[in-house]
This record gives sequence, C-alpha cells and structure tokens, in this order.
Amino acid sequence: MRTTGRHDVVKMHGAENAFVLLDERPPRIERYADVARTLCAPDGELGGADGILVVRDAPGFAAEMRIFNADGSEAEMCGNGVRCVARYLAERGAGDAFAIETLAGPIGVEIVSRAPAFAARVDVGTVTFPNDAAATHVDALGRTWTAYDVSLGNPHAVIFCDDPDGVDLTALGEAFERDARYPHGTNVHVARIVDDATLQVRHFERGVGLTRACGTGAVACAAAAIRFRGARSPVAVRVPGGTLGVAWAPGETARLTGPAETLFTRTIDV
Repeated sequence: MRTTGRHDVVKMHGAENAFVLLDERPPRIERYADVARTLCAPDGELGGADGILVVRDAPGFAAEMRIFNADGSEAEMCGNGVRCVARYLAERGAGDAFAIETLAGPIGVEIVSRAPAFAARVDVGTVTFPNDAAATHVDALGRTWTAYDVSLGNPHAVIFCDDPDGVDLTALGEAFERDARYPHGTNVHVARIVDDATLQVRHFERGVGLTRACGTGAVACAAAAIRFRGARSPVAVRVPGGTLGVAWAPGETARLTGPAETLFTRTIDV
C-alpha cells in the first residue's frame, strides 16, 4: 500500500457489518483497493473490517460514497455502509435529510433517531428481478439449490430454506461465485420465513465472505419474500448482527431502516 501520510479514520458498524471510513475531501489516496486490503485485515491495527467507506465530494449531493470490500474489489452499493456514512455526515452538519451519490445511483437518507440510539432510513432504490423473475437452479454441495436473483444495483441470490444456520454458507457462496451464471459474482443469502412479516437471514458477501449483516441483502430477501412467498411489507429481517426493517412494494423504491454505530476514531498511516 502506498503511504500518503497520516489520516484520521473512523471505524463504524451497521448491525455489526463493520467498516473503516475514510474522508477523502479532497482525495489524497491513489489506490483504495490496496488500502482496503490493509485496513480490513483481521490482524491489522484496526481489528479487521468488512470493507472501507470512502467519502468524497459530489456536486449536488451531501457526498459520494465508494465501497471497497476487504479483498479490494469495489461494490456498487452497501445498505449498512450508507447508514454509517449518513451518521458521519449528519454529525458534521449535513442535517436530517440529504442524498448520497453511489455507483448504484443517488441514495436518499433520512435520520429517524439520534438518541438514545442512532437510526437512519435510506431509500436504496429500485428492486429488479433478473431472468424475468424465473428461479435459478444451482448444483452445489451435493444438491440443487433454488435461488431468486435480485438486483439493487448490486447482485443477490436469495435462497429460502427451513434452517439457515444449518447451511454451510461459505461453501455455498463460493460455489455460486464459481457458477458461470454469475460472471461478476453475487451475494448469497439463505432465508427462513418466520411469519408473513419476519425473516431470519444469513449472508455471504462477494469480496468478503460471511458477514453479520448485509443491508441490500436484507432488502433483496424481503423483496423476494414479498414477491414469491406472500410476505407483507414492512418486513423485519433478523440477521446475526441485529434486526433491519425493510419497506417495499412492487413499482416502488425500497427503504431500509437500521442502526449505525461509531466504534472509534484513530489517526494512522494510510
């Protein structure tokens, strides 16, 4: 990693989906992929993270957010990460409602609570179902898995099952990433329908592996449950790191509500 001097970095998490935030206004770092691999290392000085959030100037927006996974790959969008950026900007004068630019398009943000716990609602945009909403069938781990492909500007494969905890999700996610139908990889989620407004979900994120939460993945699971399994909005999505709220109806944009926590700020060589 090319050293560009001392930087203040902020470690944050959204439902235990952990990030290191870099304020690049103005930009000083040349290769964010290298920075991500270094700062997210589990044995590094920051204790590991799922990715870095790069905050940059963007005319007409509160800021631009770019997301780099722990392996250095860039993601189009991150529902938990955008709430962390929202908190960072709100605490520095952005107000209670603003928009953040991302590779997946503009994301509207509303701060719904500052105390005792911070929470934000983000409009994560349009939900689409590639393949004309037809199910995808993937052979892996000795069986055929039925998955629903969902896009929020980034790709997701949603699998409904009776026992998400019983699935070897690392092996399954890696198998999906090797499948020719996903040439750019995909996030893989296993979901159990608890009732018509509640899901239990586990996540495998491309470029990261197992994560405690995936914001756009929670939206993808909720939308698939509404579209294909008769669930009703809003849906409470229980993930290993907490509970996220998803509101969506066909023809509308999806809204994701959840927490964002600041763990610490540190000055390091970047």
